Parts: sequence; C-alpha cells; structure tokens
Amino acid sequence: MELPLFDQVADLILAMTPDELGDVKTKAHRRGVKIWFGGDKAGREHYEAQLLARRHVDGADGHALEIGFHSEHRDKNINQAVVDHLENHQSQWRDDLGAEAEVDVFYGADNWRRVSEAWLDADLEDPDLAFEVGARVVDYVSALEPVLRLPRQLDD
Repeated sequence: MELPLFDQVADLILAMTPDELGDVKTKAHRRGVKIWFGGDKAGREHYEAQLLARRHVDGADGHALEIGFHSEHRDKNINQAVVDHLENHQSQWRDDLGAEAEVDVFYGADNWRRVSEAWLDADLEDPDLAFEVGARVVDYVSALEPVLRLPRQLDD
C-alpha cells in the first residue's frame, strides 16, 4: 500500500533533515505537512508544504503547492519582525533558496508572513513529487532554521 503524498513527504523530511538541527517533528494531513522543532505541538513559526487554491497565488483556477516557512503569530507586528530578521540575514540563506523564495504576506491571510514558493498545478500523481517536495522543505529548514535561532534585535 502506497502512503498518501504528504505522509511520504513527512517520512522523507524526517530522514533528510540534518541531525545538528535537532529533533524535527512533522504532522501530515490530506492537504499538507507541517514541520517544526521543539515541543510536541507546532509553534506559530514553522515550515509547511501544503496545497492551496491557486486563486490565492495568482488568481487563476487550479491548485498550488506552497513550500516554505510561516510566521503565524496573532500579532501582525511579531510576524513582520520575524521576516524582517530573516531579510536582514538574507546573505546567509538566499543563495541556498534562490529567487523562488519570496518574503511576503501569507496567501489569503494578510496578518501572517511567509518565506516560501508556490509550484503551480504540480502533478500530484508524479511518483517523484514526494521526494522533490521533501527535499525542498529540507532546503528551507537547513537554510532558515540557523538564522531563526540567531538572537533577534529589537529593531529587526
């Protein structure tokens, strides 16, 4: 029996995340997978790979597969400070993630922030998709997590 896509992605993330980052946690569901470090429950700052309605990305019909980091605090200013911190340290991660990694408001929730990319109309039946998604999530985790762990300045 083949595992659903995001269960496969979760297994791959657990296997591929560098050990030095610590104990990575995942929670897969039908439309995505959430990734975090630390406690048993995902925090407001986490990584995700998830299906979105494409209309949130570019206004077209269809779906998008969004991959990246989210800051989902209730306070918009905290979320902005998190992405400001990441932007202030782009020299440490931009080459690893490339121009595809957008720093912006979250799709459909303007109080949240993200560093992510969207794959438009990804072939959900592609047998290589789980590996491609898992590897890209690990790219985000490996590039951004060390920066997120740096002390944050009040003026970030």
